[in-house]
Amino acid sequence: MAARKAESLLAAGFPIFVVARHIGDRLRRILGESEAPFAERGYESRDVDAAAIVIAATDSAEVNARVVTDARAAHALACDASDPELGDFTMPAVRRSGELTISVDSGGASPAFARRVARELAEGLNGSYDDALRSLSRMRAHVKDSFPAEERAPILRALAERPIDELAATRPTVVCATRRSALATIQSRTIAARLAEHGVASTMLGVTTSGDRDQTTPIDRLGDVNVFVKELESALRDRRADYAVHSCKDLASTLAADMRIAAVSPREDARDAFCSERFEAFEALPPGAIVGTSSPRRNAQLAALRPDLTYRSLRGNVDTRLRKLANGEYDAIVLAMAGLKRLGRSATHTVPFPVEAIVPAAGQGALAVETRTDDEWLAATLRTAANDPQTELCVLCERAALRAMRAGCSAPIGAHARLDCGTMIADGAYASDGGAIARARVESPVATPEEAEALGAELASRLNALSAAPSGVVR
Repeated sequence: MAARKAESLLAAGFPIFVVARHIGDRLRRILGESEAPFAERGYESRDVDAAAIVIAATDSAEVNARVVTDARAAHALACDASDPELGDFTMPAVRRSGELTISVDSGGASPAFARRVARELAEGLNGSYDDALRSLSRMRAHVKDSFPAEERAPILRALAERPIDELAATRPTVVCATRRSALATIQSRTIAARLAEHGVASTMLGVTTSGDRDQTTPIDRLGDVNVFVKELESALRDRRADYAVHSCKDLASTLAADMRIAAVSPREDARDAFCSERFEAFEALPPGAIVGTSSPRRNAQLAALRPDLTYRSLRGNVDTRLRKLANGEYDAIVLAMAGLKRLGRSATHTVPFPVEAIVPAAGQGALAVETRTDDEWLAATLRTAANDPQTELCVLCERAALRAMRAGCSAPIGAHARLDCGTMIADGAYASDGGAIARARVESPVATPEEAEALGAELASRLNALSAAPSGVVR
C-alpha cells in the first residue's frame, strides 16, 4: 500500500519523503528511480514538520492515528490509508498520459477498482489529448498576456470545451489591425477574445487613421468617406495584418472587391444618447443652448426636433468629448450609447433617444470584422467565432439602404433595422439639402440575406420618394 501511495504522489508531481522501519523491494525501486529521500527507521513526530500532505500507511492503527494527529498539529492534510474515515482525505488512483494526469477516487470503497478505472481511462486517451493540452497551455499564456484579468476565465473555459481534434490542431497566430483609441482597442479585443475561444491567438497592430490625425475638421469635410477605415484596409492589403475590426457605421456601403465583411458582432445598444452635466434631458435645454455633435446625420435630426438650439462641431474620442462637456464648452453633446457602454463612461445625465426620434447610423452598435477576400480559412473561422446571424441580417438591411441611396458613412442618413419574431422593422431618416427630414418605416418577414437587402432597398426607395414631399414624413 505504501508503494502505491508513493507512486500516486510521484505521478502527480509531488516531491516525497518516506519513513519506514522496513522498505520493501517495490518501494525501494520506486525511491531509487525517483531519487526521493527516505529514512529506514521508525516514525518520529518531527517527520511531518515540513509536510503539506502526510500519508499514514503502516500496519499499525496506533502509529497511523499518531501520524494523523501530528500532521493536523503541523497544519498538514492527513490520509489514514487503513480507514478513509479517520483522515482528511482519501488518495486517488493516478495515471499519466503525456502531460495529462488522471486521478480516480473511490472514496476508499475499492482502491483496486479506482486503479483499474484510472488505467482504462489513460489507455483510452490518444495523442490528440496531449496535443490539445499543449495548445491550451499556449493559449493560456496568450490570454494572460493579452486580456485583463476579469476577461481571462470565460475565454479559457470556452476554449477548454472545444472539440479535442480542434484543440489539437496547430493554429497560426493572426494579426488584428485596429485604431489606437481606447474604444477601438476594446472593440478589437472583443473579437480577439472570440478567436481565442477557438484556439486562435491574435496580436494587435495599432494604426492611426486620417480621421484620428485630424481632430478638428468636421468629418463631412475631410474629403473621404473612409476616414477611419482606409489605413486599416491598407494594412490588410500589405499583409501587415490579417483582419481589421471596425465600428460598422464607419464602413462605406460598398467595399472594395478585395475586401469582405467576415463577421458582424452581436449589437450593443444602437441608440444615440443625450449627455449633459447640467440639464436632465434634451427637452430641458434652454433656447440657444450649445449642443455638440460631429455627425451631419445627428445634427440634421436634432435640429428638426429643436431648431432653437445652437449646434457646433465636436471631434475627438469619447473621453475627450466628455471632458469638453464637463469643462462647460457645451451644454450637451450627443454620443453613441454603444461606445459609452463599452467604455463604461457616462455624463451626469445620459438619456438615450428613441430610435424613432433620432434614427441611428447604418450599422451603429455593431462591429464589422474585415478580411481579404482571398483568406478563406480566417474568414470562416471569424464567422464561426464572432458572427451574430440576427445582427448580420439587420446590418445587411441598413447597409443596403445606404447603398441604394448612394450615400457614404458620413451622409445625413439614418437606417436602423430590428427583428421581431421573424419580422424585420426598418426605420430610416434622410436630411435633404434644404434641411427637411424625410422619415419612413418598412417591415416584412425576413429570414435570408437577400430578403434583408431587399427590405433595405425598399426603405431607400421610400426615403427617396419622400425627400421632395412637403412634410417628408410618412409612416
